[in-house]
Amino acid sequence: MALATRTDRRPSLARTMWDSTVGKKTVMAVSGLIMLLYLVVHMIGNLKIFFGAGEFNHYAHWLRTVGEPFMHYEWTLWLVRIVLVVAVVAHATSAYQLSRRDIRARPSKYVHKKARASYATRTMRWGGVILGLFIVWHILDLTTGTVHSGGFQEGHPYQNVVDTFSTWYGNVVYIVAMLALGLHVRHGFWSAAQTLGAGSRTRDRALKTVAGVLALLLTAGFIAVPVGVMTGVVS
Repeated sequence: MALATRTDRRPSLARTMWDSTVGKKTVMAVSGLIMLLYLVVHMIGNLKIFFGAGEFNHYAHWLRTVGEPFMHYEWTLWLVRIVLVVAVVAHATSAYQLSRRDIRARPSKYVHKKARASYATRTMRWGGVILGLFIVWHILDLTTGTVHSGGFQEGHPYQNVVDTFSTWYGNVVYIVAMLALGLHVRHGFWSAAQTLGAGSRTRDRALKTVAGVLALLLTAGFIAVPVGVMTGVVS
């Protein structure tokens, strides 16, 4: 008599973690912090535009030569891009799946909404959608030049930025996205801290303060560029 063989296999630890709510929240928190670090660096780099075309264009060129001669031209930049794409996909996927899981767990809407929920909390999902669409537009505008106004000039990022923010719709799209980013960072930073175990009764107020200040600085720093173009400080 032949012995029955088991065909089922135990899922891997990584798959078990991913399938759990805690695992998805951890992926969302870590990927969010990776993107937050990039945003801080990106904002500081953007502010170089106030030092003139030469300084800003030189910075843009430097980004493509980071790590040379060990790294080939643009290799470091592409490595950063790949990490960011992975972080964005992981963040969006975990957020979507957690949202669907939450809806399935509570099929009927609450009779009374929680009054304590902040505006940022209630708009996290739509804010993520807005930021996702903005990222696509931003790349097509200032990286590939596909939807750029005024004639895209390869190797002249200063003039390209000025062209974009010389149009009313360029300013509207960018400013609305940055306001959504501020709300997203304000709630997301605090949530990530809670997920990764950094939160506590004694630290919650400090973490919320840090989240608020960080969100304000990022929003103001990014919006400063279109405002600079609109006011003629950058031209």
